[in-house]
Amino acid sequence: MKIAIIGGGAAGCFAAANLPFQPGVEVALFEKTSKVMQKVKASGGGRCNVTHECFDIPELVTRYPRGKQLLKKTLHHFGPQQTIEWFEQRGVKLKTEPDGRMFPVTDESQTIIDCIWHEMMRNKIQVFYHKSVTEIMRNAPVTSPSENEQSLADYTLSFADGTTYTADVVLIAAGGFPKPEQYEWIRKLGHTIQSPVPSLFTFNMPKRPITELMGLSVPDATVKIAGTKISQSGPLLITHWGMSGPAVLKTSAIAARELADRKYDFEILINWLGNKTETDLKIDMAQARREQGKQTVHTKNAYGLPKRLWEYMLQQCGIGDTVRWGDLPAAAQNKLTECLIRDRYQVRGKTTFKEEFVTCGGVTLSEIDPQTLQSRMMPGIYFAGEILDADGITGGYNFQNAWSSSWLAAQHIRALND
Repeated sequence: MKIAIIGGGAAGCFAAANLPFQPGVEVALFEKTSKVMQKVKASGGGRCNVTHECFDIPELVTRYPRGKQLLKKTLHHFGPQQTIEWFEQRGVKLKTEPDGRMFPVTDESQTIIDCIWHEMMRNKIQVFYHKSVTEIMRNAPVTSPSENEQSLADYTLSFADGTTYTADVVLIAAGGFPKPEQYEWIRKLGHTIQSPVPSLFTFNMPKRPITELMGLSVPDATVKIAGTKISQSGPLLITHWGMSGPAVLKTSAIAARELADRKYDFEILINWLGNKTETDLKIDMAQARREQGKQTVHTKNAYGLPKRLWEYMLQQCGIGDTVRWGDLPAAAQNKLTECLIRDRYQVRGKTTFKEEFVTCGGVTLSEIDPQTLQSRMMPGIYFAGEILDADGITGGYNFQNAWSSSWLAAQHIRALND
């Protein structure tokens, strides 16, 4: 039996790492660039956010804006706990950070790459570089009269360099493509593609004064897309082009299609105090008037916000340096309340978050068997990872989808030769 894996990213390589060598079985992995696992290398600032410490599957699937029905099955078979165990059994220990993200204890993504690569080499996987697939053709089955078995491979893979490869089984783990036309060779297999749009991106706010506070972060803010119910909370980072950080990245993932439809021109509301309400602020400010009435609003920051951000807000609200809490006019207090919990910003454009580009879209999930990751349209064709229309928010969830789907596909492909 010959097995072809298309894509040398997290999903393709992890599938190869889970296909133990069997006599009579040839496994070839084809990568279109000169290196494998490049996104693994770059992720988490070079540390690799392997997974997330969330072991409750119903809770875990809520971290995926798209693909929940498929993920309920794949994560049940191979979730974060199994991921931790898989790496630890191979000498790689993971650690959990306060926000639940998990990294190798070495804080080096190369540790994860080396571990997976070692397993691939143990499995005698053949790796071919600069192999960009242009077409997969199903061959007419030819049987042997004596054995009544199919004697020729089912599929022929054609590559951009003019070469071909025949395989009985094909696992497509090519990652997400940003352009619809890049999926054409998969469409020719009979599959429907959900149009790709970016996910996990930062918000551009050209020429907004707040960008002068670049580098400043708030540990717990809530970002809401105006006119929708979409909102996410977490750390928020002000950059020289606009806003980033987990709160923004999670919001971009949840709202990926909505924001694409708006051509990335939309308004956001920021609650700089996380989940505090207008009622909470009325109580807080009444207390500040009573207990710190003689102190200036500038010097007595009641909410623990970064000093520069607090001063920026007071300036926006027209509250002077000498105004005391006890003398704060009602109109200024209302304006400050609005600024703290419903701060409005116009976003015009997006920026890819470092090298961690994630695609919303891909192969339609109803065309995939969630128990095996095999195509319902073409027997012997499997899919894993980001090529599927399933993606998560930031925090290790997209890698977990790669590990889960590729592991499950590998188990089923292994069983074909038993």
